[in-house]
Amino acid sequence: MSSMHYFAALSVTLLGAILLLIHLAFKWTNGGRTGKEGMLPPGSRGLPLLGETLEFFAASPTLELVPFFKRRLERFGPIFRTNIIGEDLIVSLDPELNALVLQQEERGFQIWYPSSFMRVLGASNIVSALGPLHRHIRNLVLRLFGPEALRLVLLHDVQRSARDELRSWLDRPDVEVKTATSRMIFGITARKLISHDDAASGGSLCKCFDAWTKGLLSFPLCVPGTAFYKSMRGRQNVMKILKRQLDERRSAAKRKTVDFFDLVIDELNKPNPIMNENVALDLLLLLLFASHETTSIGLTAIIKFLTDNPKALQELTDEHEKIVERRVDPDSDITWEEYKSMKFTSHVIHESLRMANIAPVVFRQANHDVHIKGYTIPEGSKIMICPSAAHLNSDVYEDPLAFNPWRWKDTPEPVGGSKDFMAFGIGLRLCVGADFAKLQMAMFLHCLVTNYRWKAISKGKMMFYPGLRFPDGFRIQLLTKA
Repeated sequence: MSSMHYFAALSVTLLGAILLLIHLAFKWTNGGRTGKEGMLPPGSRGLPLLGETLEFFAASPTLELVPFFKRRLERFGPIFRTNIIGEDLIVSLDPELNALVLQQEERGFQIWYPSSFMRVLGASNIVSALGPLHRHIRNLVLRLFGPEALRLVLLHDVQRSARDELRSWLDRPDVEVKTATSRMIFGITARKLISHDDAASGGSLCKCFDAWTKGLLSFPLCVPGTAFYKSMRGRQNVMKILKRQLDERRSAAKRKTVDFFDLVIDELNKPNPIMNENVALDLLLLLLFASHETTSIGLTAIIKFLTDNPKALQELTDEHEKIVERRVDPDSDITWEEYKSMKFTSHVIHESLRMANIAPVVFRQANHDVHIKGYTIPEGSKIMICPSAAHLNSDVYEDPLAFNPWRWKDTPEPVGGSKDFMAFGIGLRLCVGADFAKLQMAMFLHCLVTNYRWKAISKGKMMFYPGLRFPDGFRIQLLTKA
């Protein structure tokens, strides 16, 4: 073959390869269909393999809807497609679709989470449980954190922990709020779940959670140095500790006090237990995570918002000081009736959680084809709901970026969540620890504003990654009231 023929053949081959790559890239980016009537919503799958993951996890320095969602809302509308951490997703910022998805739990839609999330969290936890197993696990947890336990036991336990924690902040030049409240809340939950005193053991169990939480929504690449690898190592360390403690408890004598391990052992000893040891340990991991991360972030956000809003802080302080003034003994514990009377405190908590958007996304999977607003969401499609789109909706919340707890005065308490307020979920998947979390926040605030004042040492910059973080921490100095 002459050199001319050789280069001509090579050129044709290269041209064919280039056209094939262009075709595959177009097919990857557009998914083969456009967002016309009866077709998939519009959108893009981004780069091969990476998809749009990097942009999704890019830091956002404001409390607005994060740029990833905002740009696509402007370009495609409130329902669009993307690809994140290796998963093709249909994203909903639309209240109507959100309500449809969340109200048809276990009928039209079922729980689903990305593989990285489930591998790190454990496939046997309450997040993935369906039907009877989910209800059984939920009822088991409510025995420890339900209304009766909150009123009779946890109300006083939480108060004592808050008082002790705040006392330890005095005479220190500064305290990083998220770290300190996380340690406190983790200690309360660990004692209730597994009778574990983490402070006495040097905080070893709590420290294991730090690496673990960082990889929950990461690219599932289990290579040394990656967030996912560190998270999986953190999970292994936590599970070793929990498994060892469960084994020790099963061989020990029966105790008078009851914790989650006792409930688990009773369950495992039944002839046909509905829950096995793996389910129990994964559930423990999830419950400890919730105490370690979400409640402490929420409480840190509340203190930050109050620091920046003296008027709200003053009204909150007035509410709690009036409670103390009405008591026969000012130093007595808070009663259940006093706790339920804290209306403005409840407004502050709900407003802070609305703005903080601690749970940045919710995932579901379609059990059948769904036709809505001219689009088809095929059976098996993975759907990502963005609660912050609801929480920052100007049609529902006037001036949504303003911290305004008074807006809740004429609004019914969002007891079970709604399409406009999903801080604790909604419907069947309402957070089982929602009331416990709100109790901890209220008790801490009561002990804080009735006995102390504080000044900010750092600005407490808030960013979304896409969940809320304080990248430089939020440091305050605690002072006794003058």
